[in-house]
Amino acid sequence: MEKLKNYIYGEWIEGNGNGIPLYNAVNGEQVAVSDTEGLNFEQALDYGRTVGYKNLSSMTFYDRGEMLKKVALYLLERKKKYYELSYKTGATHVDSWVDIEGGFGTFFTYSGLAKRMLPNTPFWVDGDTQKISANGTFLGTHILTPSEGVSIQINAYNFPVWGMLEKLSTSLLAGVPSIVKPSPFGSYLTNAVFQDMIESGILPEGAVQLVCGDPGNILDYVQDGDSVLFTGSANTGRKLKSLPSIAGNAVRFNMEADSLNCSILGLDAKPGTPEFDLFIKEVRNEMTTKAGQKCTAIRRIIVPENLIGDVQNALSKALDQTKIGNPLSRETRMGSLVGKQQYDEVVRKINMLKAETELIYDGKHELVDADYENGAFISPKLFLNDKPFEKNISHDVEAFGPVSTLMPYKDAEEAAALAKRGKGSLVGSIVSHDNNFVAETSWKMASQHGRIFVLNRDSAKESTGHGSPLPTLMHGGPGRAGGGEEMGGLNGLHFFLQKTAIQGSPDILTAITKIYQQGAEKKYSDKHPFQKYFEEVEVGDSLETAGRTVTDADIVNFSNVSWDHFYAHTDATSLTGTIFDKTVAHGYFILSAAAGLFVSGKKGPVIANYGLENCSFFKPVYAGDTITVYLTAKEKINRGVKGRNIPSGVVKWLVEVVNQRDEIVCVATILTLVAKQSPFIDFKVQNIQKKLNALTENTEKVFGDMTPQLMVEHLEEVLRNGFGNLKSEDFEEIPAEKLEKLQDWLYTDQKIRPGAKYPLLKDGEILQNKYKNLNEAKAKLIETLKEFTVYFKENPFAEHYNPRFGNLNKEMMELFQRKHFTHHFEQFGLI
Repeated sequence: MEKLKNYIYGEWIEGNGNGIPLYNAVNGEQVAVSDTEGLNFEQALDYGRTVGYKNLSSMTFYDRGEMLKKVALYLLERKKKYYELSYKTGATHVDSWVDIEGGFGTFFTYSGLAKRMLPNTPFWVDGDTQKISANGTFLGTHILTPSEGVSIQINAYNFPVWGMLEKLSTSLLAGVPSIVKPSPFGSYLTNAVFQDMIESGILPEGAVQLVCGDPGNILDYVQDGDSVLFTGSANTGRKLKSLPSIAGNAVRFNMEADSLNCSILGLDAKPGTPEFDLFIKEVRNEMTTKAGQKCTAIRRIIVPENLIGDVQNALSKALDQTKIGNPLSRETRMGSLVGKQQYDEVVRKINMLKAETELIYDGKHELVDADYENGAFISPKLFLNDKPFEKNISHDVEAFGPVSTLMPYKDAEEAAALAKRGKGSLVGSIVSHDNNFVAETSWKMASQHGRIFVLNRDSAKESTGHGSPLPTLMHGGPGRAGGGEEMGGLNGLHFFLQKTAIQGSPDILTAITKIYQQGAEKKYSDKHPFQKYFEEVEVGDSLETAGRTVTDADIVNFSNVSWDHFYAHTDATSLTGTIFDKTVAHGYFILSAAAGLFVSGKKGPVIANYGLENCSFFKPVYAGDTITVYLTAKEKINRGVKGRNIPSGVVKWLVEVVNQRDEIVCVATILTLVAKQSPFIDFKVQNIQKKLNALTENTEKVFGDMTPQLMVEHLEEVLRNGFGNLKSEDFEEIPAEKLEKLQDWLYTDQKIRPGAKYPLLKDGEILQNKYKNLNEAKAKLIETLKEFTVYFKENPFAEHYNPRFGNLNKEMMELFQRKHFTHHFEQFGLI
């Protein structure tokens, strides 16, 4: 039987012991063996702390986000084989989708967050700068850097893929290397996904390691700077947390444990209401998805006492319709538990529940294409706790399978009290259309819950469900649930980051944070900052504008244009008792006038105004006051773009408006979208001519078969076709979906690959010279380029057909031609 290999210190290594046999949960056949005997865990941790930490922490947050996206795309292309393995764990197709593609989705989400919200630096400035001296020469702020250690991630058996990827999404993005230790059961699926992650070559050396099987003494070697993330039972988690190596070395420990989650049916949600039906459906789904093997599953069903019978009947009927059996059968809606060992444990807990509460539903015992002897199947079980404030077993014992307990309540106070008797839960849900009931119940139970999910007719269509943790929201809970926090958007990264206070002068803080601090030295130059590409802008680049004297006419005109006739701007007789001496200029006029002073009217790399942050007005500006603006590049944010957007970044500019007494009257941060320098040739005639001057008949080609003259003639032909009369009917039709992606590609920085076929060249056809010599070909190309430029100036809305990209407008045609010229100029080393 195949042994699962472990991946440590950059090698695939097989254990040298007998290992743990792993079985197909559906038919009992052995699938693999997991074995960690003989592994050097101390060396593995050291490898992560040294090689892995060096490689990951030196990357920027932005680049690590891009890395997550590439890994997710690579795995998504190979998902079919993961599903085939997932069925062996007893998971249905829907169960597998949540685990497999839910895991990939978490990577995609964190990649998106990184590219929108995190800096293109290896550190992250956290929060605002604090002014801690009277004159602003001594400031303070905080930075976050990757904790200098390795993260050991111990995962449960219920989600072999998502469990690994949701932890890696935050640790890798934070820049901390990880050792993944899945539960042996289902680890053959984790192993397959992990193998592909390594095979992709996307992750830097040492970023991730994998231990499949018994963890041995791996936790004996953790030290200060390391972290441990544990998902599993609360008892095991508490034991690990108290280990001397963890407690004694201040090792960061995060626990996400199973919990007795509840769902509350509102007093208003009587049979016949949409909420009653939604409640029954939600409880059934949470009992049967993954055969109830979910840390977020509903274990306690809290229902108005007068509706106990109605819920019991409706839920029993719904569960009767849930067919159990082989996940590969289309009829099956619930698969098996992950193995016989887990089956025995669930039965033991069921017997404990039977000692104090009544089993009122035992499920249908027919199986689809499976049998109880070989597979780890169990039917759904529903208990009734008729006195939930006296009988505590329902609040203490969790059967980790399709098992739940029904219990009555009288009012919102009792519902919240019962919810909290779980002593800490990952999630609690309320199904009600009564806003007052929901509000009263939710804030009373919130202290004992990590997440509260409210469901009613208004949200049902788009709801993600009681049991679905989301990457952008915190997953974790207090008390029994472990007291930990995972995901939660960017907050999930903080566990892996060291927060450090930084103090110093404005110049020092600017140098450290790469964010301009007020009072730091400004850098002036003759070139207007708005004429610089994103890469050219440097933090501290500044502009001092001319002055502008505000007039009464300005104030009156702005009132009329904006319709802002607030009395302070328009009625001098109403100013008694106010802070104003006379009619005052609108704050937004001051901001608009400031923009008029600092913008550059000439077309340049600045694409658009992207937003406004933290605008404050400090002193009134009256008619007769003269304002001057200081514009300073404050911060640069790299930005991923999709679709038909020019590659660009966001620049935050500090705008300081002063009056004639040099008093600050307004401070704001404006955001502009600034184009990045294109890797493709500038399409100006002089520039193309200069490149062509360097081309001779003897210029050697870097790739391809063309001669210099054939290349120039080819460029001229393609350029003329760009405003010529090629017709779509003369070429093979491009499918709409493919066409859209091809046209989107024009906006990217991706180059034409060497060897790309010219679509107008027929099979076997060889290009022939059209002109007498290279000089004539060059002249014709320049002539055509001039015609092309004039044509689109005179016909800016014209579209022309391209056999590879379909109909292209002026912008897209120029993008294509620039790529095409760059491709062939690089062919002969002209660029």
